[in-house]
Amino acid sequence: MTLFLQELKMNKRQLLAWTICIGVCCFGCILLFQGLEETMGEMQDVYAQMGAFAAAFGMNRMDAGTMEGFYATEISLIFAVGGAMFAAMLGICMLAKEEEGRTADFLNTLPLGRNYILAWKYAAMAVLIFLFNSACLCWELLGFIKTGHMVPLKELLLFHGSQLLMQLEIGSLCFLASVFCRKKQVGAALGFAILLYGMDLMCRIVPDIERLKYVTPYYFSNAADIFINGSVDGKMAGISAAVIVVCTVAAIVFYKRKDF
Repeated sequence: MTLFLQELKMNKRQLLAWTICIGVCCFGCILLFQGLEETMGEMQDVYAQMGAFAAAFGMNRMDAGTMEGFYATEISLIFAVGGAMFAAMLGICMLAKEEEGRTADFLNTLPLGRNYILAWKYAAMAVLIFLFNSACLCWELLGFIKTGHMVPLKELLLFHGSQLLMQLEIGSLCFLASVFCRKKQVGAALGFAILLYGMDLMCRIVPDIERLKYVTPYYFSNAADIFINGSVDGKMAGISAAVIVVCTVAAIVFYKRKDF
């Protein structure tokens, strides 16, 4: 438990910084809707005629002149990419920072066991991701209250639930990568989060590579799909959950075998 609390303490500034950056940005964009409402409504016909580009962002299926459409096609993108980058950064640093800071040898000489160390570090990452999501959701709800425009609560919660699962998947993949890193590869982790988003866009635009949707967790957590269907694709969410489990087990196996 001490290790868990220490991780939370060490990452509290990063959590605060990312929460303010992403949460306040979403809050500000929601407030902007009042000034853009008429303009966005006039632009809807233009968006609908943008072909594959509009389809990739859901602009051909949702009216950006409404708060629901504006949130699903514009604001959700900020949160999705920002949240994925935050999760990737947390995951890649959890174990690698111990070797980079020359504290791995000391940590592993304590009578804790590697499973104990891995479990509490992963738990800390999961809790930080949950706190980030909760804080950003509060910022968004505050924005909806301020503007007097509210999106359907069910779909909003489903979107944030799917985003939480997506971020845990990306965090778990980077957590596994952290087992093999001797230095914090933050740039690579952030790039990985952006790459997965690019794969989501490409598989929506190019039919021949549609199977990439099984690789990128952005696909099942897309806000436009969730707000239109009123549900999350259970099969895709199950794949994401399976990836989390596999990555966690693999991290345990390889970390126990690692020679420090």
